[in-house]
Amino acid sequence: MLSSSVAHADFQRARRKAFWRRLASWLVRADNALLAFEDVRKHLRAHAQREGGMREVAIDQIVGSVGRYRDFDSAFLPRQVRTRGRWESIDRAYLEGVELPPIELYKIGETFFVKDGNHRVSVARERGQAFVDARVIEVASPAPITSAEDLLDWIRRDDMLAFYATTRIADLRPGARIELTLPGQYEKLLEHISTHRWYLGIEKKREIPYDEAVASWYDRVYLPTIEAIRHADALRDFPHRSEADLYLWITEHHWYLHQTGLPKGHDLEQIVSGYAAERSERPLKRLTRVIRRRDPSP
Repeated sequence: MLSSSVAHADFQRARRKAFWRRLASWLVRADNALLAFEDVRKHLRAHAQREGGMREVAIDQIVGSVGRYRDFDSAFLPRQVRTRGRWESIDRAYLEGVELPPIELYKIGETFFVKDGNHRVSVARERGQAFVDARVIEVASPAPITSAEDLLDWIRRDDMLAFYATTRIADLRPGARIELTLPGQYEKLLEHISTHRWYLGIEKKREIPYDEAVASWYDRVYLPTIEAIRHADALRDFPHRSEADLYLWITEHHWYLHQTGLPKGHDLEQIVSGYAAERSERPLKRLTRVIRRRDPSP
């Protein structure tokens, strides 16, 4: 009974930590998620693997998961209430001195992904354990990878190269410089181009070659938004982001405003300025907005 009560209290504490970490990440618009192993392997084109045997692994080097990357944050704190039963049963085992089997990990460079044992990693980390016993499967890496940041940088570069190769934007518009800071976002740009190509075909009543659609999207959609961002000095409110990041967010925001009845007379620069004022990533401004929203006083 005592171990059950302690385990329940441990889980509640871990959930509170997860909440505050999520709030802190929201304030600076940082990614607080575990990395998904299959996504990383796909981007790295890493397929060859071999048995790495048993070893002690530093918990801080475990950066992702095969199937539970939505259940825990990047510190392996539980994000979902549904994990409580399994989490508390593992914690009780630790409290009662029950020996648990080693976890199973994939290794890419110097980073590790949990194949089996996510809850054991979470509990061990919460209890201050620095190392964990693991059976390791090594996956060949095409580049030196020492941290989660290295992996994210590689994915961003890979996405960017694929985008430039697909669109030929550097040939069509030599001055174009489209760089995103978050992985997995270039696919959205490709979707924008495809949508623009469809509407352009209706407008011109003919099939639109892809190169023509790319150039038209850049001239008529992307560049006007970037010019509005520059004119409004909106990037000042997003110090760690790029113009292309803002283009994506503002385009989505613009669509939402139209869906909810955008008042007449709102030009693109007004929309950009309003978005920057409302969604600024400067921590003090974001915290002030949270306080104002929760203040019941008139």
